[in-house]
Amino acid sequence: MSDIQYLAPTTLDEAVSAYSGAKGSAHILAGGTDLLVQMRSGMVNPGLIVDIKKIEEITSVKETEDGVFVVGASVSGMELANNSNFGKTWPGVLEALNLIGSTQIQGRASLGGNLCNGSPAGDSVPALIAAEALLTVQGPNGRREIPVKEVPVSPGKTSLADNEIAVSFSFPSRPAGSADAYLRMIPRTEMDIAVVGCGVSLTIEENTCTRACVGLGAVAPKVLEVEGAAEALIGSQLDEDTIENAAEACRACCNPIDDKRGTIYYRTKVSGVLLKRAVAIAAKRAKGV
Repeated sequence: MSDIQYLAPTTLDEAVSAYSGAKGSAHILAGGTDLLVQMRSGMVNPGLIVDIKKIEEITSVKETEDGVFVVGASVSGMELANNSNFGKTWPGVLEALNLIGSTQIQGRASLGGNLCNGSPAGDSVPALIAAEALLTVQGPNGRREIPVKEVPVSPGKTSLADNEIAVSFSFPSRPAGSADAYLRMIPRTEMDIAVVGCGVSLTIEENTCTRACVGLGAVAPKVLEVEGAAEALIGSQLDEDTIENAAEACRACCNPIDDKRGTIYYRTKVSGVLLKRAVAIAAKRAKGV
């Protein structure tokens, strides 16, 4: 491994300047739980590591008066778990993030790192998509907002430009009767990569689902938004036939691989099972049951 430079800027402008100035040889360290493993295995060999953990905007959680949460891209799972208002509003996002690794990992792992790693099996990503979260990124040409569903492209690849840094996530305000949930299937009881992951967000008014969004992970080259599942749920009272139609939409969009953790058939079938269970949990939470 060649010599590596390390920089821990305290401003976003400084971080962007250093990152873009390295012309592709730099890597961002948000928590390091993926980067350090990749370095030790020889997958990456950065010339510069830009540690963004000392930039306030990237490490803070804010809630606006109208209920919008802005979560820094490098906020750790442990920090977000300690924010009781966020957990009450977005329990599915929090439970997805808190499934990443051990307690020690939770002190470092972040939503931004999990998303930008580009893994189709990233636990937080289906939940972020279901939450209809927006990602703010900044590069030499300024800032832009991207729906999280548009960030994943393929394994290890995102739609961020090579010189852009993930800054924060914006979560929309929640009307009454709204809740989300995330479930995954893994071969072991804990600390494993998802065979399938499913995030569901619902709004229920007078027993009718008026808004829905579904994210599905580990069943395709990138995490998916399953629009067909949401369309099946919206306008219904979440009866058995409706939920089965939504599950079928999940199964239909699957394009998984066979590997030692799960076959194509198994992943496809489990996607529908998790959809049904996640809808049931989200609906109970939305109704305050």
